Amino acid sequence: MSNFIIYPAIDIRGGKAVRLVQGDYNQETVYNDDPVSAARDWEAQGGKWIHLVDLDGAKAGHPVNDELIGRIAKAVNVPVQVGGGLRKEEDVERLIGLGVSRVILGTAAIEDRAFVSRVLAKYGAQVAIGIDARNGLVATRGWLETSEVKAEDLAVQLAGEGAQTFIFTDISRDGMMGGPNVEAIVNLAKVSGRSVIASGGVSKPEDLDRLAVHAKDGVGGAIVGKALYTGSIDLAEAVRKTAAL
Repeated sequence: MSNFIIYPAIDIRGGKAVRLVQGDYNQETVYNDDPVSAARDWEAQGGKWIHLVDLDGAKAGHPVNDELIGRIAKAVNVPVQVGGGLRKEEDVERLIGLGVSRVILGTAAIEDRAFVSRVLAKYGAQVAIGIDARNGLVATRGWLETSEVKAEDLAVQLAGEGAQTFIFTDISRDGMMGGPNVEAIVNLAKVSGRSVIASGGVSKPEDLDRLAVHAKDGVGGAIVGKALYTGSIDLAEAVRKTAAL
């Protein structure tokens, strides 16, 4: 039995569930006016976790949709993880207090390492590090900027500080339905010795199969957004299939 987990994604902007193309705020599709009902739907279809992104928060640099996120966490019986604009300890504390099981730190991992170290020391496994890469280099601020830091180097450093889970996005694949960068994801898991969740590019059931066979190498799951909303992946079927690999 595989430990591979499929994370249905709900990206929140303006109180609605939306999707952006490659993080472009000008290319938005609204999929559901009520993210709470979207979360319940994914749970009903077998989702073991729900992945939430506060897009408004990512842009603003601090959480914006806290109240809605808290309602989603209370509305479902599965754990919820949240990313988007988390750069202060009080924001992390507040979201965990609202019932969020895991918070995702992204930009802060590059820009404020002292903060990340403190949060990892305090919350441990309740913190995941989001590594978004463009050509192997870490991108920050909602992908608007690219750093000079290699994804592998960042993962190794933060694993040494207690990070248990990484979420890896190859920006060039995100929302383009072209398949995930399996090689880079497996490599990151092996180099860091930690669980890596794939994000971006999963567009068909075969993409999940290609990732799930690497569960033994540390590939812990995949975040799926657009493909679920367009129907090209059936969540219930995908959960059944990957569990059997």
